[in-house]
Amino acid sequence: MSTTAPEAVQAPAAPEAPEAPATPALGRRQVHAVAGCYFVASFAALGLPPYLTEILPDLGDHAARWAGLLYIVPTIFGGLGAPLWGRLADRFGRKRLLLRAQLGLAAAFLLAGWADSLATFTAALVLQGILGGTFAASNGYLGAALEGPALSKALTLMQGSARAALVFAPIVVGSLSPWLSPHRQYALLAVLPLAAAAMLAALPEPPRTRTAPAAKPEAGAEPTAAAAQPERGSAGALRALLALEFAFVFSTVISFPYLIELIKERIPGTGSLVSGVLFALPHMCYLAGAMAVHAAFRTRPRLGIALGFACIALGSAGHGIAGSLPAFIAVRLLLGAGLTLGLVCMSVLAADCAKGRAPGGLFGSIEFFSKAGAVAAGLAAALGNGLFGPSAPLLIGTAIAVATVLATTLPALFRRLTHTRRSL
Repeated sequence: MSTTAPEAVQAPAAPEAPEAPATPALGRRQVHAVAGCYFVASFAALGLPPYLTEILPDLGDHAARWAGLLYIVPTIFGGLGAPLWGRLADRFGRKRLLLRAQLGLAAAFLLAGWADSLATFTAALVLQGILGGTFAASNGYLGAALEGPALSKALTLMQGSARAALVFAPIVVGSLSPWLSPHRQYALLAVLPLAAAAMLAALPEPPRTRTAPAAKPEAGAEPTAAAAQPERGSAGALRALLALEFAFVFSTVISFPYLIELIKERIPGTGSLVSGVLFALPHMCYLAGAMAVHAAFRTRPRLGIALGFACIALGSAGHGIAGSLPAFIAVRLLLGAGLTLGLVCMSVLAADCAKGRAPGGLFGSIEFFSKAGAVAAGLAAALGNGLFGPSAPLLIGTAIAVATVLATTLPALFRRLTHTRRSL
């Protein structure tokens, strides 16, 4: 015992903690560079799908009946590939796989822009899903170098990049439409992921196993318990996060494919530019308030998620009765409040779940459930629109959001009531 005691004392005294700063943790400018590259690369992927109802008639689908299904084709194959790409990133390097995703997007966009048939265009969307995955790859890259509040803030910034693309891309696409069709803009915008790959090439490769130093000192009981604690405590939290990710994406994405059609039906004569601005309005809310919400709900993310789903339910239901431009602005802003609360607070939960886990696999799994929610939303949107018109998808999203609010708040209320009765 006398020989092991000094070792147990010495292991914490000379841990690898001084070496932790030596690992290539990212600075602010590098985090902003990753977010900027994702914005650049996702411009076409997020901005052009709302215009599928205008693209498909040129490819032979005159009624755009396949818009809802084609909207989710990249999502289906992206979700199927995300866990595999995440594991490969953990094994072979996150930067390498991130560059692969950017180059894959460029190739898919070129094919989509020059497609002259519905079959070729569909094949390009399939390749976009298989070869893309820039969001999960970027988050895995960040998760390998950051943790805790720094990681949740970086993930919030990454969501800001996605929202910025959803804000500006539909507006730019609508503005360019008189001169260049949204279909051909795919080919033009292929240059953006190529530029992003060139910028990312200058960034460092993060460590492949961030948790290795924590697992090394097994001689002492205290370090072993600390290393195991995140895995025990976060298993249920991860399952809850994945379920919330699915429900959140479903209840928000279901409004995307037929929103512009709904606006033009309710407000005849609305141009492409105004429709694009209305589509982008909730994402503008995120850009304006994400960091403030992160500061306010960083320590209570579940409350923020419940409030977010409540706003989504009210905003989605409001779309069913909105019949004027001011009414559409109001319900889009309400939906934007829910979008901001939900995305920010789920970033906080994701950063908590990242402790003690391989970031590539973790964010690949999150991306799988996110894509699964988007796939289910696209199918429900196509079915609802075909049976009841463009307002039906929003009502379905309302029902899912209400169910999620009840699922997240009722158990907590029940526990509080039970605790109060026992104390009495």
